[in-house]
Amino acid sequence: MNIYVNGEKYEAWEGCKVSELREQFQTEYDSRIIACKLNGVLKELNKEVHQGDKIEFVTTKEKEGFKIYVRGEIFVLIVAIYRALGPEHTFNIHHSLGTGYYGVIKGYDTVPQETVDLIKEEMKKIIQANYEIKKFSMKTKDAVKLFEKEGLHEKAKLFKYRRASNTNIYELNQYRDYFFGYMPVTTGECDIFDLFPYEKGIVLNLPMKEDMTKVPEFVIRENLFATLDTANSWGQLMGIDTVGSLNDVIKQGNLSDVILIQEALMEKRIGEIAEMIRNRGNVKFVMIAGPSSSGKTTFSHRLSIQLRTLGYTPHPIALDNYFVSNAKTPLDEDGKPNFECLGAIDIELFNDQMTRLLAGERVELPRFNFLKGEPEFKGDFKQLGPNDILVIEGIHGLNDKLSYKLPVENKFKIYISALSHINIDEHNRIPTTDGRLLRRMVRDSRTRGASAMKTISMWPSVRRGEDENIFPFQESADVMFNSSLIYELTMLKQYAEPLLFSVPEDAPEYVEAKRLLKFLEYFLGASSEVVPHNSIMREFIGGSYFNVD
Repeated sequence: MNIYVNGEKYEAWEGCKVSELREQFQTEYDSRIIACKLNGVLKELNKEVHQGDKIEFVTTKEKEGFKIYVRGEIFVLIVAIYRALGPEHTFNIHHSLGTGYYGVIKGYDTVPQETVDLIKEEMKKIIQANYEIKKFSMKTKDAVKLFEKEGLHEKAKLFKYRRASNTNIYELNQYRDYFFGYMPVTTGECDIFDLFPYEKGIVLNLPMKEDMTKVPEFVIRENLFATLDTANSWGQLMGIDTVGSLNDVIKQGNLSDVILIQEALMEKRIGEIAEMIRNRGNVKFVMIAGPSSSGKTTFSHRLSIQLRTLGYTPHPIALDNYFVSNAKTPLDEDGKPNFECLGAIDIELFNDQMTRLLAGERVELPRFNFLKGEPEFKGDFKQLGPNDILVIEGIHGLNDKLSYKLPVENKFKIYISALSHINIDEHNRIPTTDGRLLRRMVRDSRTRGASAMKTISMWPSVRRGEDENIFPFQESADVMFNSSLIYELTMLKQYAEPLLFSVPEDAPEYVEAKRLLKFLEYFLGASSEVVPHNSIMREFIGGSYFNVD
């Protein structure tokens, strides 16, 4: 029979699986083939091919392929813990941490090195054995019983809300589990990893998709870990660690209480940051930076209100107003204007005006005209008094090259990001980027009329800009603020689903849209009427007291 591999006709045999074809085509790729797109749809390699099928191989260098590798490695870790320590010591993954994935083992307050060595050795045995990772379907009600028996109560709770009558389960060496997303076909494909104790748990450190030949050195990020740990404690305070727990709250009609508690905790944290600024004593510039859709604008307004209660007169300044004219904007590798790079900002003008303001001079600030693509000066004068303070927000706020003329003692730097409070279940985490992508999709549709397809297509470029201009500076911040709301995905669901359903099947963005739709199926929807109008959530769904559009 004839099939098409990467657009070229190829003769295959009846019953042929994609995994068998991989062996013939692997030498044409510089990274490992781990999945495929079969007739445009992402699939695992154990799929059979049929007459006329179109196949495109997916490698670990691609986002979808790398996620499959990570998922397989986590499965190997879970089974290794089960085999090495026994079924009573279940593993709960918490969050990503740089190139690693942090989690805790039930029954261990801390994990000693000898226990980690035991788990690591078991992982190597599983990988060397090259076990097949099998997938089969079982009735959802039977899956719930299975998870209860295995002590995976959050997973069982999640599946009580599953509408489908059947569920796909993976099996590795007789251990059965559920994962959100596809798997490698064998454990031998998950051979590059490291494992070590960290804080109260362990870190599974993995290679980067750009270089799958080695595991990079793990960079300790104390501020980030502390912020994530606080998020976990907030979830525990509200009794919500997973999506199943959140769905229980919605079912019981108690979501309003959760929203009020979450917003109160967030307001308390913003107040604490304002106190930190006051205690510093000589701060004149509050520099706020964070990745896309972190809620920087709403946060800066709420922080300004808290600063006013302490006797300050805050003045918000958006770094976007210091863009150079479009004609002077640097170009990226594709020849398109690169508005994300530092060169897109008039650094000299910014430093000149800020130093003059610090000296007590009266300065006329620019206002960037996005329609004309150039800065304008229209009488926006500013002069700082003894209690005045500038709240400066923009993606380069933490980069000292932006504010190189400003004295360090006069700057207070804040990193803000939406770091997920909850996970899907014990073994399936919610990537923080998914929440931010959904936030941006909903906001862009509401404020700019942008389609989900356009937002998804732009997201890789946005992420590259964040990797280059934001994430490297996060640990230099004086404080980190987590803008994620434990209830937000139940709100975003009702706005995002219609947008995602509009992505056509033949579009390159369809695979990602389908994945996000499946992800949102886990959540019960809820009305946004109870969300306070000063909430960060309002920056995305609309109805904010602040002018954030």
